[in-house]
Amino acid sequence: MEKTPRGTSVGVDDPYEFAGVCVHLTGDGRCRYAFDHYEHDPEFARSRAIDDYECPVVDPERDETWADCPHFRSRNRDRECVRCGLEAKRLAHDDERPLLEEHHLSYARDGEELSHEITVYLCRWCHSKVHTSWARITDDAAPDSDAIAALEQRRGREQEEAAFESAAERFDREDRS
Repeated sequence: MEKTPRGTSVGVDDPYEFAGVCVHLTGDGRCRYAFDHYEHDPEFARSRAIDDYECPVVDPERDETWADCPHFRSRNRDRECVRCGLEAKRLAHDDERPLLEEHHLSYARDGEELSHEITVYLCRWCHSKVHTSWARITDDAAPDSDAIAALEQRRGREQEEAAFESAAERFDREDRS
């Protein structure tokens, strides 16, 4: 299983199984990285410019994969835990710790520099299980009871904030006090 630089598990054998589309890919199949960040890797940018910035991975005529691209980056955009399915629930103007955390699947191997960032979302509870045990992201897992309780507390506060109370009801309640 893949490991972090500290030696803890990331919960997968192959991070590319969880990789989505590269964040640098435009809707028409071009590489935004080569265009926007030419100075970071001029050789790469020149090769993409020659091909009109076309991404070689999305070209069906080529056999390249995301692992072949030196600037591949994939970030999961779904706002739920990929392991147990817990939904994100953020309240506006609330500084509480989020229920979901980004989890990095790809790290440098054998002292190599990290070149690919592959991230998914895990709830805090699954995140700690993956890093501190043999838990895998692909495990058939249900949300932890503490996770469900935290989610329900946030939903309750959200419903309280959204509840409508007319001025007549508010004044009537104040008069009785």
